[in-house]
Amino acid sequence: MLYLFSGDDTKNKTLSYEKFMESLTVQAGMPGGTETFFINRNDFDPVQIESFYSGASLFSASCAVLFQDVFEREETRDFILGKLAFMSQSGNSFVFLEGKLNKPILDAFKKARAEINIFELPKEKLEKFNTFLLANAFGEKDKLNLWIYFRQALSRGVSLEEIVGVLFWKIKDLLLRKNFSKFSEGQLKAFASKISYLLPEARKKGLDAESALEQFLLEAF
Repeated sequence: MLYLFSGDDTKNKTLSYEKFMESLTVQAGMPGGTETFFINRNDFDPVQIESFYSGASLFSASCAVLFQDVFEREETRDFILGKLAFMSQSGNSFVFLEGKLNKPILDAFKKARAEINIFELPKEKLEKFNTFLLANAFGEKDKLNLWIYFRQALSRGVSLEEIVGVLFWKIKDLLLRKNFSKFSEGQLKAFASKISYLLPEARKKGLDAESALEQFLLEAF
């Protein structure tokens, strides 16, 4: 039997976990009761764990193996994920108390038919970033605010494509209006040409697209 308690809402997760452990002890209701073993990332023993799912406890009718924060190390994570099916089929209980886990790990627990309990804190709703602030800073040749707005835009979830789009629009707007007070016509045409293929070119070369765009902005003027 396999159980998972995961998420960043530590308070509610812990309360649910403790309630579950109390019910597990009551449900056992057998002579000898339930023997409990605690395992964390520092006392992880693969041989011992294999013995838990391969046979019954020698001293009690059943046992509960409680894991806490064992997915932080790659070798431990890979071993556990490879044994979930065996744990699920065991007569003993395997309970995991973890932080926020990624989708591949959660999918592995789902595949092993685990009872999954996820507790997440509500996501803070961020106000949509006004990308025209970034575009205007570029048009004004304001290097400091351009970089500040760039970082703010990324932190608010604005995509690189959206940032490039609004910058390209600004450059074309300056060209159409023949506004060459900050940049020459040649500079603006060079900017438009470079930014139009910046992201796909960076990805094609295996470079970090965000770093490539940031470098373009810092070196533009």
